[in-house]
Amino acid sequence: MSTKKIAILFGMENTFPPALVEKINSMKVDSVTAEFVNIGGIRMDEPKKYDVIIDRISQDIPFYRAYLKNAMLQGSIIINNPFWWTADDKFFNYAMAHKMGVAIPPTVILPHHKHPPDTTDRSMRNLVYPLNWEEIFAYVGFPAFLKPYAGGGWKHVYKVHNPEEFFHNYNQTGDLCMTLQHGVEFEDYYRCYVVGQEKVHMMKYDPKAPHHERYVKGNPPAPPQLKERIEKDALALCRALGYDLNTVEFAVEDGIPYAIDFMNPAPDAEVTSVGQQNFEWVVDAVAEMAVKKALSNEKPYAEMRWASFLAGPKWVDLKTPKPRKKTAKEER
Repeated sequence: MSTKKIAILFGMENTFPPALVEKINSMKVDSVTAEFVNIGGIRMDEPKKYDVIIDRISQDIPFYRAYLKNAMLQGSIIINNPFWWTADDKFFNYAMAHKMGVAIPPTVILPHHKHPPDTTDRSMRNLVYPLNWEEIFAYVGFPAFLKPYAGGGWKHVYKVHNPEEFFHNYNQTGDLCMTLQHGVEFEDYYRCYVVGQEKVHMMKYDPKAPHHERYVKGNPPAPPQLKERIEKDALALCRALGYDLNTVEFAVEDGIPYAIDFMNPAPDAEVTSVGQQNFEWVVDAVAEMAVKKALSNEKPYAEMRWASFLAGPKWVDLKTPKPRKKTAKEER
């Protein structure tokens, strides 16, 4: 059996990537090894180098995203799927989750406050102007959160309590595309690691605390009924989105867990922020998932529209002359 290689593609992280490589190699699974991705300029016919690649950085570096798409074409399993991740956005996620029956606060996507680069008011001729702000505010309600429809890290997120605060902050968003979402006045908040669309690890979380103190020490458990619903919704969302590694955040108000953020395909896993217990759980779970995928017969391109082309094209090679048909005289 040929060696199966698992590789980690990462950026500024210091603890999770080396711990993951060490864990996989310490499992001593026959014919499976782990290492860091090592690449240079990528040819369009680049042969498959790794069986599984765990992506932690391509959302910030287009070169890496292009490499991963090509690696998937050549047969590598990518965690997470770079094609879906590229196309995904948080507003679509909210709409999809709402259709699935997951509790989502009322959310509206808003036009850019400032025209995107290389556009003018003539580019916006299909847009109602001025917007019916009263209707939008009535649907969403206050307090509300103004936040980008894509992105993360709590960047450009504003809590607004009335129209005046909304416009003050909206006027500063430039050409970002923003959403306005009803602000859940939560009693509890949970962040969940979801791995392999099978395992859920709930973490008590305080988004109002300083970054290094947000994961509550001791991780007090949720009441059984709430825990069951959060785990069920977290799995349903990740299965629908196709993410094998993700975090899903729930804000609990009046006993209802509202899914607030669930597009985190490269979630924070540094021991210095998540804490030792959570760190060990995610390292073990991701290592086990990666090994399972490396040993599987999974075809990473099977669900893509271009999959049929990879089965072998039915074309005529114009460089190879066709055999000449014999004449009747030659047949005799």
